[in-house]
Amino acid sequence: MREHVRVAYPSYHAAPVRAFGPADARLLIIGLAPGMHGANASGRPFTGDNSGRLLFQAIYEHGFSSAPVSESVDDGLTLRNCRITNAVKCLPPENKPVASEINRCNAFLAGEIDAAQVLLVLGGLAHKAVIRALGLRQADYRFGHDSEHRLPNGRILIDSYHCSRYNMNTGRLTPAMFAAVFARARRILAPDGLPETASTP
Repeated sequence: MREHVRVAYPSYHAAPVRAFGPADARLLIIGLAPGMHGANASGRPFTGDNSGRLLFQAIYEHGFSSAPVSESVDDGLTLRNCRITNAVKCLPPENKPVASEINRCNAFLAGEIDAAQVLLVLGGLAHKAVIRALGLRQADYRFGHDSEHRLPNGRILIDSYHCSRYNMNTGRLTPAMFAAVFARARRILAPDGLPETASTP
């Protein structure tokens, strides 16, 4: 799949997409997989596609980034106390990862979770991948938009519908609903003010 994309789009990243943001961030945002013309092209999670527009706007409005728009890996945008990753690291065929792809990447996701206090998960499949990475029972942690789950290790998992164009166009997710999820995460991390100010590209 990646080889085909490299031929069709020579300028695209077309490789595993690494997490973006400080490794010790207390907020970890977890999406599902790189989009064909988004992270797969740019090499940075949620950068260059429609999903990223709503995500980076919300991140900025709640004090977790230096800018409201993510245009490219060299645009100077930095994240504060926030890191973004995906459950699947490479572009899946038809933008729809199958269980084997999610399972293959699960060990990488488990390693990325270690430093985070709050896990903000975008979509049901990413939610299931996180529960699996933590070695927990799926039946004990049901996905639901704006649901908050207290995990055995003291972490908190917050669910959101994915900020996809489909969910936005159908009204399943609105900007106000998405903002409320980030407001919840911010209150948990820093009830008396903005997130910690240390920044890293």
